[in-house]
Amino acid sequence: MDPDKIALLSEIFPFAVVITLIAVGGWVTTTWLRIKNGYPLENQWGKAVYPKTDQEAVERVKLLTNENAELRAEIGSMKDRLANVERIVTDDSHRLTQEIEQLRDTRAN
Repeated sequence: MDPDKIALLSEIFPFAVVITLIAVGGWVTTTWLRIKNGYPLENQWGKAVYPKTDQEAVERVKLLTNENAELRAEIGSMKDRLANVERIVTDDSHRLTQEIEQLRDTRAN
């Protein structure tokens, strides 16, 4: 081999090794952080290798689903209450007085 080529390779080789080590170290660090924080590992096509389906995760999903249903019901009741308040505010006082009197009459009977 030509001595110039050997000299060039001896200058490039350390940089190539450093770049390779940085890339491999980054991949190892990323994989470790995924495992540590509970993310499923992915193969090279982006599909989960070992998806996390333990009992604790299933229970969390159930609890969040129940909480979501409760919050939706609460929002529904708040919308109804707000509609009543809007009706009272925008209603003329004469009709409101008549409705209140009708309710009092039905309660008295």
